[in-house]
Amino acid sequence: MDTQNTSAPPRAQSAPAADPTRTGRHSSGITHDNTRHTTRFVVIGNHLVQHKELSLLAIGLGCHLQSLPTGAGADIKSLAARFPEGPTRIAAALRELEAHGYLRRERHRTETGRIVTRTVSCNQPKAGRREPVDTGCPPAKRTPPPPRRTGHKALPAVPQPGSTAPALLQTALDLLADLRRRDARLLLSATETAHLVPGVAAWLERDVTPGAVRHALTAGLPDEPLRRPAALLAHRLADRLPAPPPFRTPSAAVPPPRHPLRNCEGCDRGFRAPGTENRCRDCRAASHP
Repeated sequence: MDTQNTSAPPRAQSAPAADPTRTGRHSSGITHDNTRHTTRFVVIGNHLVQHKELSLLAIGLGCHLQSLPTGAGADIKSLAARFPEGPTRIAAALRELEAHGYLRRERHRTETGRIVTRTVSCNQPKAGRREPVDTGCPPAKRTPPPPRRTGHKALPAVPQPGSTAPALLQTALDLLADLRRRDARLLLSATETAHLVPGVAAWLERDVTPGAVRHALTAGLPDEPLRRPAALLAHRLADRLPAPPPFRTPSAAVPPPRHPLRNCEGCDRGFRAPGTENRCRDCRAASHP
């Protein structure tokens, strides 16, 4: 009666784990060596760090934004200065976070009347989809990931130059093509460039230097991604077109001097010439065949 059944298990066997991500003791999957944080930590939900649609860059950037203190810089320029990915990839990641509700941009009017954009990081996706509070100015437009281009509204009209000289148009074309070197967001298609060239030529025609035109097009651009950079440039070309240069009266042509009338020493014919000439044109030609 006291004999122990050696074939019976010493304790109840646990049921197989329902979670397929949990691996066995001998699996090569990840293990954790965790230490409990007591300071300088932030709680981030698995719905973000294990999101199935967000890119790895967007997940990492979302975690970074949730860890920042209130008031820290979160615009594209600040983030590009902090990380090596560059403004183009960072802007794409911000659009992903905004599309999935982890980020919200709100425009506020300051006491001086200036409109500033504030970035709101949301630790719950539903919180990111709430309507922004009334701040006294229109809410910022959400910029989801750019869809396939199926046709845009026509670009705004641009000023037209009075001259279509090839050198003038080529200078305008070179100026537009160089804008992307100063701001990667100003990468224009061939069609957009052809639409903008006359507007730039109209500025150059008004004695505006290429450097001044470039400054007028690129200075003070917003920090958020530009949805249609060509439309913004077309608006600036038309809205900021300088006045024509002052009219300059062309210099009056100096009449040729009127020499005194004298008689030729060779043929005694009257002719006009400086005092150094004593023979008429025919006699001078005859003496020097």
